[in-house]
Amino acid sequence: MGRLYIESLSGHKIFKCKFCKVDSASHEDIVSKDFQGRFGRAYLFRHAVNISLGPTEERSLISGLHTVNDIYCSSCQQILGWRYEKAYEPSQKYKEGMYILEKERMLKEGW
Repeated sequence: MGRLYIESLSGHKIFKCKFCKVDSASHEDIVSKDFQGRFGRAYLFRHAVNISLGPTEERSLISGLHTVNDIYCSSCQQILGWRYEKAYEPSQKYKEGMYILEKERMLKEGW
């Protein structure tokens, strides 16, 4: 088994995994703070780092049917949120390829 590659983000406001404190996303990549996750409020991001994807599955969410992958911290394997693979409603297509990170599973650094 090889070494785990951990990407560090630059910038002043960084979201980190609450459990192992590895960088997950930058404040600059937030698209919306108006989402609901399993554990409460969640943010929609353009990019996320140091994650691994779970299997693809169809899930009925508040905004309709979507194909998603759960995302896990690549360091500690805790679930952090999900990635939108496909949206079936035309008004939801903008989410495709974006990431939901749950606020409850994140720490803020540099705020």
